[in-house]
This record gives sequence, C-alpha cells and structure tokens, in this order.
Amino acid sequence: MNLAVVSGIFSLVVALLLLLNFWQVSLNDPLESKSLAALVQRLSEEPNNNELKQDIRNLDLLARKAYFNSQWQVKTGSYLLLFGAVAFALALRYYFSLKARIDLPEQQGENELAARILSQRWLLITGITLMVLAFGASFITVDHLKNFGVDEQAVAEVPAADSGIEVVQVGGQPAAVSGEVPVAADSAAGRETDVSSAGVPTGAAPEKSATAAAATPAPFPDAAQLRANSPAFRGAFGNGIFQHKNIPTDFDGASGKNILWKAAVPKQGYNSPVIWGDRIFLAGATAQLREVYCFDRNSGKLLWTQPVNNIQGSPATPPKVTEDTGLSAPTVAADGVRVYAIFATGDIIAFSLEGVRVWARNLGVPDNHYGHSSSLITWKDKLFVQYDTNKGRKLMALNVATGETVWETERKVKISWASPILIPVNGKYQVVLSSDPLVAGYDTETGRELWATNCMMGEVGPSPAFGEGLVFAGNEYARLVAINPADGKVVWENDEYLPEVASPVVAGGLLFIGTSYGMLVCYDAKSGEKLWEHDSGAGYYASPVVADNKLFAMDMNGKMQIFALSKEKKLLAEPSMGEKITTTPAFAEGRIYIRGKNTLYCIGNK
Repeated sequence: MNLAVVSGIFSLVVALLLLLNFWQVSLNDPLESKSLAALVQRLSEEPNNNELKQDIRNLDLLARKAYFNSQWQVKTGSYLLLFGAVAFALALRYYFSLKARIDLPEQQGENELAARILSQRWLLITGITLMVLAFGASFITVDHLKNFGVDEQAVAEVPAADSGIEVVQVGGQPAAVSGEVPVAADSAAGRETDVSSAGVPTGAAPEKSATAAAATPAPFPDAAQLRANSPAFRGAFGNGIFQHKNIPTDFDGASGKNILWKAAVPKQGYNSPVIWGDRIFLAGATAQLREVYCFDRNSGKLLWTQPVNNIQGSPATPPKVTEDTGLSAPTVAADGVRVYAIFATGDIIAFSLEGVRVWARNLGVPDNHYGHSSSLITWKDKLFVQYDTNKGRKLMALNVATGETVWETERKVKISWASPILIPVNGKYQVVLSSDPLVAGYDTETGRELWATNCMMGEVGPSPAFGEGLVFAGNEYARLVAINPADGKVVWENDEYLPEVASPVVAGGLLFIGTSYGMLVCYDAKSGEKLWEHDSGAGYYASPVVADNKLFAMDMNGKMQIFALSKEKKLLAEPSMGEKITTTPAFAEGRIYIRGKNTLYCIGNK
C-alpha cells in the first residue's frame, strides 16, 4: 500500500506540474512575442539597421530556447507521469489481490466499509482524471508547435556567459574557431544573406535559415564546372577522372622535394580532399567532436573550422567503429555554393563556402559494424546519400538548400560501404550504387530504380566506375563485372583479381583496379581482356585515379605509382610520401593534394 501511495502522490505532483506548464505556455507563448513582432516591423522600415538585426536575432533565439526548454520539460514529465501511473496501478492491483485473501475485522460496520470504498473510488477517479488531463495537456503542448510551421527540434546554441541561455554570436567574417556563426555574402546574389537568425538544428527535419531559404537560389554548377574542380570523392561525378594538366610526377614527402606546403589537420579522418576554386575542404572527428575544415588551396592556411553540433537526434555517445574506418570516413561534397559533410553518427550538415552553417539534421545512427563510409555527391538541386546499413537500406536525395528529403528509395540489399556515382545515360544522369547483391541505377529526379543487376556479394567497399558506356563494379569474394546501364545486362565478368576497398577507374578504353594485396591490374574495358598487372608489394586502399592522361595509384606505404594510359605497362615514376596513405588524392592545375594521417600536402613543381 505504501508503494501505491508514494507512486500516486508522485504521479499527482507530476500531473499538476504538467498542467501548470501547459497553462503557462498557453498564456505566454514565446513564439508569438509582441516585442519581436514590433522589432520586425521596425526592421521593415529600417532595413539597414544592423543593431536592430542583432536585437532581433538575440530575442528570437531566446524565445525559441525558452519554448523548446518547455517542450523538453513536457516530454520528460510525460514519461515520468507514465512511469508513476504504471507503478501506481501495479501496486494498487497487488494490494487489492492481497486484501481479497484477508478477512476484514468483524467489528467493522457495513456503513463504514461502504464509505471507505466510496472514498477510495472517488480518490481514484480524481487521480485518474488529473493524470488524463495532464497527458492531454502534454500532447497538446507538443503538437502546438506545428501551428507555427516551425521544426520542433533544438536551437543552434552558443552559451551565454551569465544567463544560462545560449545565444548565437554573429560577425561579419567567416568563423575561424568553433562556435562562431557569421553573416556571409551570398555568392550568387552578390548581397549579404543572414543565415544565423534562424539557426535551428533538427533531427528528422533539417535546421535551416528562414532568410537563406527565401533568398534567390544560386545557379547550380553544370558538368563543365564540376569537372573544373574536384567536388566529391574521386572528383566530378565520383568517377576518378580529373581534367587538370601539368601534374607533377617527381616529389618526395620525407625530403620535402616539390612539397609546396603542408598543413596540420586538427582531427583525424579517412576522407579525401575536395576542392572548389581556391578552397579545400576536409572533415575530422573524435568521440567528443566532429568538425569541417576549409583550407586555402594556394597557401595551406586554415581559413575556418566549424563544429558539427547541436543536432537533434545526434547520439550522445558515438557508435563503435573500427580504427581503419573511424567516425569521419565519408568524403565531403561541394557545389560552389555550399559544402556538405556526413559522419558515422548519422549527422549531416551543410555550410556555405565561407563557413556559415546553413542546415543540419540527423538521418538516424547507421547500424554499421565498421563505421559509415559512403561519401556524398551532388547534382543540381540534390544531395545524394547512400544509406545502406544493417537495419535499413535506402538511397536519399536531399534538397541542397534546405536539407529536406526530396525522395528516398528503399533498397533490397545488404549493408554497403561504397559511394554513389553519377553517370549520363541517354541524355539524363543516373545515380549508380553498388552493394550486396545489386549494382543498380536510379533516376535522379524521382528515385525510381531504372535497372538492377544481381552480381555482388560480401562486404562491398569499392564504388562503381563508368566509362565506354559501361558500369564497372567489383568486390572481393564476388566478381568484376561490366554492365550495360541501358538494360542492366552483364557484358563481361572476371574473378581473377578483385578489389576490396579501392574503387576502379576507366580511361582511354582501359579499366584499372587495385587490390588490397598489392596488385594493380589493367583490363580492356570493352572486352575484359587482362592487359597487364603490377605488384606494388603493398595493398591499395586509396582508389587509382586518372589525371593529365596518366594513372596515379597510391599504395598503403605511401608510394605513388604513375603509369602511362597504355595497353602496355609503362611505369613513369614512383615518388613516395614517406608515410602510410589510405585516402585518394585530388587534383588542380599543376597540383596534387594528399591527406596523410595528420597532414594535408600540396605537391607541385617548384
């Protein structure tokens, strides 16, 4: 009986607090602040008043913080109330079951017994009514936010010194340290776009700036612009082909020969460099913090570092990953307007090229026993995410400006560590993915599966490649296949040499693959005939790539084998970085950029 009394009192107290919270929010709705409305009205009359903009930002964030704190209290109270109610019901049931077995004292009168039963019933009815009202109030309070068309998730926050309320710090320059959220120039419109005033990180839905979302959209880069840069893992379209010329072939990391500069990367990651214009982007992570970095391509100067934090749904403790995958294996993607990054926690985020946080969300922590490693890729207004995990497999297309899901396609496959590529077929681009058991192509506009070939097995790591009108895919313990994307039929296959991690590349009618046991092999792309092989003595994790009409293949010892694109083996040079390398190089005109364990290198002829 004591347990029933304690749990009952606990439940009643929580119920009263929930009702008080609901009443307070109903009377004083922070999202409908009259002061904020007045300031916004003033801003429409004084659009260039920067001090007024700052006041609006601060007041808006304080109001949202207060509101979301209230939501957290309601949700927590609801769970506590449910726990108390269950404990009360179980204790009461146990009490009455015991009471039924015990005879009542003979001296207790019939009227007294009836009165006690009646009072207990009324007490029970009152308590239940109060709890039901509290539950109803909690649900009404949570759903109430939808009336404003605002995401329910948490606010982008930086701690204020004294008040305990977190306020975004705003400045006119890109953030050079974690936590600053600047006002950046919109590269397309040529005007300032304030994306800090509504920095609301979310989970199921993305955080985004209302101002940025309403701004005139920037033109999307065309194929030529993508090829002029290195916007994703293995370059434009993820295919391992770089158009840049005058690439150096003679360098040495240990002595510094033709090393133009090297820069320390603050946190470790196995993602490869991405280049847009004069900027290089990388990501890094520890168990405590995930970050995105921007370096000056010409000098190696670290231009900005931005933390990836305050994202609703992001796990408090990161998932377990293996040492050779880590928490930051996926390579970021850039499109000339924004840079996008994803981590093993399921956090995905977009920054402007100046370091302004644009949107962020959590896709759900991927169930991945090595760690998530599928890199991102963009085309026009969509960011493509291959999210094949143990508990769910899908391809997602997110809106690049807002992070909202445009479409997602469930896939009948197993977990994969490969990355998507983009291929042109009949004048339209397809997203092509490799996993166990399917290599498949999807419509970029709708996500509809266009073709699928059952040909893979095992733990698929290499991404597919495209050339000579064919899609090439391979994996250890499976096979190497050439597929016609027009109908999904296998043109040829081979199982002599198979890649485990490094992705294939196709150029000049030749297909190249690197194996984890150190064999680099060249095939005729159309027929599958093996033309030559090379034993490096060390395995390949970095994918072989083509630039300046040459093949560049970096083995795990940090030795770069450079071959002519030829049906005969012609090794041109074997420069070395002097340290273990597992990431894939990126290129610009006359330059190679390589990420080592803790260092980013720029290589060029001095």
